[in-house]
Amino acid sequence: MYYIGNHLSSSGGYVAMLDTALKLGANTFAFFTRNPRGGKAKEIDKEDVQKFLLKARENNFGKIVAHAPYTMNLCSAKEDVREFSKNIIADDIKRMEYIPKNYYNFHPGAHIGQGVKKGIEIIANVLNDVLSPEQTTIVLLETMSGKGTEIGKSFEELREIIDKVELKDKIGVCLDTCHIWDGGYDIVNNLDGVISEFDKVIGLDKLYAVHFNDSKNECGSHKDRHEKIGNGKIGFEAMKNFALHPAFLGLPFILETPNDMAGYAKEIAMFKDWIKK
Repeated sequence: MYYIGNHLSSSGGYVAMLDTALKLGANTFAFFTRNPRGGKAKEIDKEDVQKFLLKARENNFGKIVAHAPYTMNLCSAKEDVREFSKNIIADDIKRMEYIPKNYYNFHPGAHIGQGVKKGIEIIANVLNDVLSPEQTTIVLLETMSGKGTEIGKSFEELREIIDKVELKDKIGVCLDTCHIWDGGYDIVNNLDGVISEFDKVIGLDKLYAVHFNDSKNECGSHKDRHEKIGNGKIGFEAMKNFALHPAFLGLPFILETPNDMAGYAKEIAMFKDWIKK
């Protein structure tokens, strides 16, 4: 089974997001747990949640992917930012249990001069504090492009975080096609090699979701600028080959391309057309 969708506004609640996804032809979606720039999250509407869970089952929806706000930086050099970030991820994980067995994705963070080793240690320590055996949510580390002092630009860095997390069944990876391309992984000319490297370093059993984006940049640019599918440096054929690769079968593919809703509907239809052929 293939699952394709895009980022949607959570302002109207879960049912509103699902209804929008259905209109677009999607069978999954992503959303921010709160304003992307941070701030207090909206109160959970339990009736909305129950209606959403029922309607999602009725429409054979795949896993949905929550996204942490961009202001969250677990390994910031500033103690107040670290504390703010820890409180956000702890609260978000609790809130995710209202929609059990789904995914919570976050950018590992930027070490801001502390060094990669120190940053990884801080991230893992926070995860060990906030993850619990009872939770059903899988927390996903996102692959990054390596802009500035970002952690997660290589599979090895994500592996080091996972190795330090105690509850390994609660942690996984979300692979962003633009980010790994910009990070230097050539999915145009060596897709099988990149997949093999991911499997060797992290393990495909730890891959839970895909952010499906073309890139405005050359491979290894470390810039992180998304492009519409087929309009970027990765290109139509390589994006199609990636989507159809058996290693990714059953994973939710989330579009984060620079589109309006009509553009997303077009890309979703294109993705579904690939599958049919």
